[in-house]
Amino acid sequence: MPDTADITIADLATPADAEAFRVLNEAWITRFFALEDEDRRYLGDPVGRIVEPGGAVLVARLADGTVVGCIGIAPVRPGVFELVKMAVAPDHQGHGTGRRLIETAIDRARLLGATRVVLESNADLASAVHLYETTGFRHLGADEHEPSPYTRANVHMALDLD
Repeated sequence: MPDTADITIADLATPADAEAFRVLNEAWITRFFALEDEDRRYLGDPVGRIVEPGGAVLVARLADGTVVGCIGIAPVRPGVFELVKMAVAPDHQGHGTGRRLIETAIDRARLLGATRVVLESNADLASAVHLYETTGFRHLGADEHEPSPYTRANVHMALDLD
């Protein structure tokens, strides 16, 4: 069983990190759904789509440098950031890596001035939705969120930061 104490979380720093971000996300998306145009835009240019507009991409890295997880925090509008493209390698799921990524992303969003963090998911990803719920996100009603660019997005959640 992987030990999350051996995992460090840091900002995306190299082209290899960006490649790991793309590969990890494409793997889970294509396992359950089809890649969509918006996926390709984020995965093809995480720095241009997430970091340069004022967000961050974080990677979970083993001591040997292998990236086993990632998450983006993208600015939506002043004070609001979106968790995007969270992925954890299958052999590292269920051991706390995803929770650490989410908590680190929320902390980063606070530092970036967020008062709210939002996300989109799919009800078929029950373990992910449960993880979001246990980190404090609440489900939004249809009148509480913008339309999604993703056809698969049928869960919309938010965490208001105090």
